[in-house]
Amino acid sequence: MKINIVNKSDNQLPGYSTDHSAGMDLRAFLSEPKTLKPLERALIPTGLFIELPVGFEAQIRPRSGLALKKGLSVLNTPGTIDADYRGEIGVILINLSNEEVLIESGERICQMVIAKHEQADLMQVEILNETDRGAGGFGSTGVK
Repeated sequence: MKINIVNKSDNQLPGYSTDHSAGMDLRAFLSEPKTLKPLERALIPTGLFIELPVGFEAQIRPRSGLALKKGLSVLNTPGTIDADYRGEIGVILINLSNEEVLIESGERICQMVIAKHEQADLMQVEILNETDRGAGGFGSTGVK
C-alpha cells in the first residue's frame, strides 16, 4: 500500500525497524528540547502530514522501550488519525515517571500502525440475541 506523506521536519521518513514490524516509529520535531515534569502532558509535533486511503486509519501507540525506560506513554492510546484529516500529526505524550524527562527533536516518540476499518450501520432494537456469556464482563470469564 502506498500512502502520500509530507515531511516538514528535518527527520527521516517513518519506517519499519524490522521486516515484520507492525508499527513505524515517529520522531519528535521540536525547535528546542521539551522537558516533561512528572504527570505532565504535552502535544509533541512530528512535522508529518499524511493522506490515508478511505477505509484506513493510522493508530498512534506508545513505544514499549520509551514506556519502560523513561515512563513516557501516549495519553490517548491508541490515538486515531482519520482518512480525511490533513493536519500535522501531533502526539500527546505523558510522563508517568517520578522524574523529569527530556524529549529531544529527532527522538522516536511513538509508533504508527496503519489499520483497515469499516463503518457500521447501527440498528436500534429492543432486545439482543442471547449468548452463554450474557452480560458478564470485567473478569467474568475466569481468573487464570
